[in-house]
Amino acid sequence: MKDNRRGNGKFRRLCLLLALSIALMLTGCTKQHELPGDDFPTPQADHVEDQEPVEETIEDNKADIESLEESEEIEEDLNPYDFVLTFAGDINFDENWSTMDYYNRTENGIYDCISPELIRIMQDADIMCLNNEFTYSTGGAPLENKAYTFRAHPSRVNILKELGVDIVSLANNHSYDYGAESLIDTMETLDEAGIFYFGAGHDLDEAMAPVYFEVQGKTIAYVGASRAEKYRLTPQATENSPGILRCYDTDLFVQVIEEARENADYVIAYVHWGTEYSHELEEAQLDSGKEYIDAGADVVIGAHPHCLQGMEYYKGKPIVYSLGNFWFNNKTLDTMLLNVNFFGDDNNENIELEIIPARQADCRTTIIDEQSEREKLYSFLEEISINVGIDENGILFQTVE
Repeated sequence: MKDNRRGNGKFRRLCLLLALSIALMLTGCTKQHELPGDDFPTPQADHVEDQEPVEETIEDNKADIESLEESEEIEEDLNPYDFVLTFAGDINFDENWSTMDYYNRTENGIYDCISPELIRIMQDADIMCLNNEFTYSTGGAPLENKAYTFRAHPSRVNILKELGVDIVSLANNHSYDYGAESLIDTMETLDEAGIFYFGAGHDLDEAMAPVYFEVQGKTIAYVGASRAEKYRLTPQATENSPGILRCYDTDLFVQVIEEARENADYVIAYVHWGTEYSHELEEAQLDSGKEYIDAGADVVIGAHPHCLQGMEYYKGKPIVYSLGNFWFNNKTLDTMLLNVNFFGDDNNENIELEIIPARQADCRTTIIDEQSEREKLYSFLEEISINVGIDENGILFQTVE
């Protein structure tokens, strides 16, 4: 995890107090020294009477400094925080897929595939998360009766590091494309790269385990599960076999969220669900998204449909039903990065969502700079959402209770 501390506030305050003390001493307590031969005028009596005694000025300065120190201590005791979690949707590094064919022909690698502006946002996030929709392996065999199976060479994990990715979801329908061997290879590859994963494991306990981060004194938990297949070819992990965590039946995933709620300040539920290439929401998404918030999730984020879907606030908390493809294939599709800004202190907590509009086309994902195009995407998202408005800066707000 990146360390994005924004400087030592206590040191800056001490410098400010020292500067204030010196300034007050100079303005209130300056003495005029005579040098031999200098002809200084004698101060008039009324001027002498107007001057404050040196001792009183020093005491006043001390009082001012002590007052400022007390106010700083009060502010510090509130434990202010301000950090950003960034999310992207589906990404695919399969060696025989269109994305990597394009990547292999570029001069600057991933920077020719994804806008540097988008990469910078990902790198600057306190925690960057996306959906890893393939395996890292050179072994295994493709699952029978599966139309698409994705596998990347383990060295491709370095692309995630270039993008600033800290954690990925493996709770999807492609993490087991080349069998148990490929999933185990994937987890080992991510471990060696220092990238965390959730939603899959060597056994069910690991697949269900939340991943925790500490940021500015707050604990953030990531949990994930999948209900993306009509024909359930990707197995759920068992007591002694690898796999993902499924949520066709929500009981286990609700249990995971409840556990995370007990141990974290904020819980992120990242879910693989929905109908591919459809903006329409399934009843299962509408129902279970609310169930996950009732269980303790602060933000629910979806992937799998390969296109953007709408958003909803439930009990004041956001559900983002699908982030769509981020860099997945050669189709022309709108996409986005999602910044989730947590800020406040012990007395006031805030969660603000910001959309960074982008477009995937011809195996490139580029930021949308033109304001009219950005607002066109905002307007479309509002149309397919339930109770969400988006301002001209891409900030979400709830429109109705």
